[in-house]
Amino acid sequence: MRTLVPGVGLALLCLALAGGSPGADKDKKEAKETKPKEGKTFEIPYKFTKASHIVVRAKINGKGPFNFVLDTGAPALFVATKIGEKARVKTDKDGWADLDTFEIEGGLMIKKARARIETPFQLEGMNGLGMAGMEIHGMLGYNILAKYRMTFDFTKSKLEFTELDYKPDEPFKLKGKGDQGIGGLEFMGQAMKLLGGLLGKKATPEVTLRGFYGMTLIDGEENPKVESVLEKGPAGGAGLKKDDVILKVNDRTVVDVSDVARLSAKAAKDEITLTVKRGKDTKKITIKAGEGI
Repeated sequence: MRTLVPGVGLALLCLALAGGSPGADKDKKEAKETKPKEGKTFEIPYKFTKASHIVVRAKINGKGPFNFVLDTGAPALFVATKIGEKARVKTDKDGWADLDTFEIEGGLMIKKARARIETPFQLEGMNGLGMAGMEIHGMLGYNILAKYRMTFDFTKSKLEFTELDYKPDEPFKLKGKGDQGIGGLEFMGQAMKLLGGLLGKKATPEVTLRGFYGMTLIDGEENPKVESVLEKGPAGGAGLKKDDVILKVNDRTVVDVSDVARLSAKAAKDEITLTVKRGKDTKKITIKAGEGI
């Protein structure tokens, strides 16, 4: 299955940003006659949220990585306010910024990427209720995605982004700095965040795989890391050790604990093979799930 599609949109975003993607009303005949030239192709690692939205990781001005949802329904690149502050992004009076560097995992470096620095209510609500299974830090929108031909093949662990000699229309100017101009819908995000707090939800839920494999994992800088191992548990018996860095589960690359949990849940016969890095060495460890502890 190999299909070319423009990206995946968030349904909620359409409520706040009605009117579709900029440039959608261009003359169809003109679009057919103009075929942009292609440039370099990048292989971009991706993962899914619990709701199957596509997420890629990116660094802003060298800080990160941060999680961004691919969303052609968003007119521009949106960066959550706290992430903009962390990356020391300077905005104009209307909340826009030209990022020094926006580096998408896979080697795609974008300089002076135009971004909106604010936290849309959709992100606040999604993170407040832990709906994504990971914290989402922004949305990668039309003004960036339209510059690439994107190839999605969900049987593979990477997407393909091919550079196009095409300049999309500038995103329309949103009013104000914060959540202004969205018709009061920002209240929805605040309410969802409050509800999530009352329910004890977190943007990135804690995932512990002690019950069947006898190990506890934490997210590392690039890959999940073993925080602890039960000596007499399945993982300990198989040779897994504290501080091992997990690179793959059953030959599928993993970047965080939720990836390990997802692939472990799909493992045949409750048996997983981990590719781990221990110091300078890389080895494979096969663990068979136990009865529970």
